[in-house]
Amino acid sequence: MERIPILRMGRFLIVTIQVDMHDRLAMTLQEDLTARIVQDRAQGVLIDISSLDMVDSFIGRMIGNTAAMASVLDAQTVVVGMQPSVAITLVELGLTLSGVRTALNVEKGMALLQRGR
Repeated sequence: MERIPILRMGRFLIVTIQVDMHDRLAMTLQEDLTARIVQDRAQGVLIDISSLDMVDSFIGRMIGNTAAMASVLDAQTVVVGMQPSVAITLVELGLTLSGVRTALNVEKGMALLQRGR
């Protein structure tokens, strides 16, 4: 079964999405990530989507829902590396990704996580 790796870096988890997301993979990632947040007592999650050229409404909602689940588990989420085309698509789809903080790159995203809420 295909899985997206989740790396631990101190108090944070890092997810780099380097494959085209499909519905089953997105659901597996949500399950894996929420389990790891609890297991590792993670305080934050950084999701790198710089390899994604496009998103659909399902993937957009999945990112928002994942951030909401992390928040319920007391971990903040930062999405980094969003391509301009992805940002345009999310806005056109009306997806605001409430509760999701964004940063241009991994370095800036980690700085946001380290500063806290």
